[in-house]
Amino acid sequence: MVFHVIHNYGSENISDAQIKDGLDIVNKTFRKQLADTSSIVSVFKPLHADCEIEFRLAQLDPNGNCTSGINRIASSLTSIGDHSVKSLIHWPPDKYLNVYIVQNAAGLAGHCVWPADADSIPAWDGIVITSNYVGSIGTSDYTHSVAFAHECGHYLNLQHIWGGNNVPDFYYYPCADTAKDCNVDDLVADTPPTIGWLSCNLAGKSCGNVVDNVQNAMDYSYCNRMFTYGQKARMQACLNSPIAGRNNLWQTSNLISTGVLSSPAPLCKADFTTNKTVVCQNLANAISFTNTSYNGTFTNVLWSFPGGVPSTSSSNSPIIIYSNPGKYDVTLKVVNGTDSSQITKANYINVLPSTGTVYPYTESFETTSSLNGLDLFSNSFDTLNSWQLTNLAAYSGVKSVTLNNFNNTMSTKDELYSKIINLTGATSMSMNFKYAFAQKDSSNADQLQLFISNNCNSTWIPLRNIISPALVTAPITTTPFVPANINEWKQASVSIPATYLNSNFRFKFVFSSNGGNNIYLDDINLDVNAGLDNWNDFITSFLLYPNPASNEVNILFTIPNAKKLSMSIINLLGQTVFEDIKVSYSEGDHSIILSTQNLLQGIYYLNISDGINNFRKPLVLIKK
Repeated sequence: MVFHVIHNYGSENISDAQIKDGLDIVNKTFRKQLADTSSIVSVFKPLHADCEIEFRLAQLDPNGNCTSGINRIASSLTSIGDHSVKSLIHWPPDKYLNVYIVQNAAGLAGHCVWPADADSIPAWDGIVITSNYVGSIGTSDYTHSVAFAHECGHYLNLQHIWGGNNVPDFYYYPCADTAKDCNVDDLVADTPPTIGWLSCNLAGKSCGNVVDNVQNAMDYSYCNRMFTYGQKARMQACLNSPIAGRNNLWQTSNLISTGVLSSPAPLCKADFTTNKTVVCQNLANAISFTNTSYNGTFTNVLWSFPGGVPSTSSSNSPIIIYSNPGKYDVTLKVVNGTDSSQITKANYINVLPSTGTVYPYTESFETTSSLNGLDLFSNSFDTLNSWQLTNLAAYSGVKSVTLNNFNNTMSTKDELYSKIINLTGATSMSMNFKYAFAQKDSSNADQLQLFISNNCNSTWIPLRNIISPALVTAPITTTPFVPANINEWKQASVSIPATYLNSNFRFKFVFSSNGGNNIYLDDINLDVNAGLDNWNDFITSFLLYPNPASNEVNILFTIPNAKKLSMSIINLLGQTVFEDIKVSYSEGDHSIILSTQNLLQGIYYLNISDGINNFRKPLVLIKK
């Protein structure tokens, strides 16, 4: 058996532990080993069979490479969950039982075609099951866990106990239909005809029975506990039939080629996961690590945590505390008998300083040299793409950040995080940013979300969600999108809730791809009363050039209404090194040249104010 977790970075991306728990429950169901089999109705206890069928995780993939038997693939098809998910990945069905874990299995708990149908359409062979029907932990529970064994029954040619199947694009007999013809049955002699049950009514009876086999694995009662001897015989016959290659699955040659006979299983790869990779100094800085190495039983586990306390551990699930700001490597070595494997993830843990920058905060990326530096850093859930600095386009200046989404054929999710920003003392706060995005066709449903946190990294709340077509700023573009001018940018603004105006404020942008083109971000601003309406009333376009500058800088801006404005240049210490008196400007476009020849080389901010709102842009001076 191989599991393909088809996910869109949501709760459907269930843990290895939940998958293995689900597999354990399936095996105990087939081997008559469930702890609660004593609760089976007495008349059916003599019919309860040990099916002598076991399912094991593949240890070798179709190319003979070591595998955990669990693959994870990002795709929006997880929310559809019909046969189309099998087109994403499909190991040879005569060698593996392919199980697809999805967010929504076409509106069902799960579905699986019978062997005869799989023989006609091999690409449809396998089980599709909704994530919260796998196992008894995580997103599922013991009641829902019975659905997995039910689908395995269909895979081995069992019908519903009332007859038929329930598969997308196939007709099926409804469950609990009181008008059902009781002559329609499941073709198994020792399962009495029934209309089927949608609840665990152990006294339920239909079709002239004294009592129905409500606890049968092929019912819909959700107290499924058993297979009968007749069902066992039918499944064993299926496994001895060449139809859909079922008779090859258990042959010794196949068990060897898929690696399930190795005992102990060969050590394949050292790996680990964490509950978070970013913490703040002296705030929620404990990190839980989990050893996810595979395969086999490890005789020795050794972790190395430079900068952490403790700095080493031999536990499979250590908890480490980081107190000092910086970036830290993590190393894990596992030993399985004489075999060993080691992995080091460089700069894996990021500890942010407890002292954040003060507002007003502005980021136009003109002076940013790295997105994984002190100010901003990116996190990608995949290896396909990530947020990158670019000089191909900008709303103002010459730089912005972008995601190369044009060549992306899968659903991915990428984050762009800020550092800590101290909003203490503010009674109101707004955030303003510019974005540019184009679709490749009208069906694209890409999404940009803005999240905020007031405890560094422990919890995040969504503040703004922009989904195509609302995200679109330019016409459909079938080549890599680059905004041609400021007219292909949009501005968004949100108010920050008062409960988030503390010293541990952070924000992050999350882009979820869904077939669209490239996206760009620029001119992120946090300030008091810098709401969208205020910005539009205050200033509608702005250009500062050259930047970097030498002895003078050009300022071009547009205001929708006549008003008095003052301009100033502020250094990184917050000191005003140049200030112009408040001047009345008429409605429309304006061009100003400021002399900077008396200023030293360095980084400054140009600030424009109308007395209520502040518009601030970085300015770099380089003296020749």
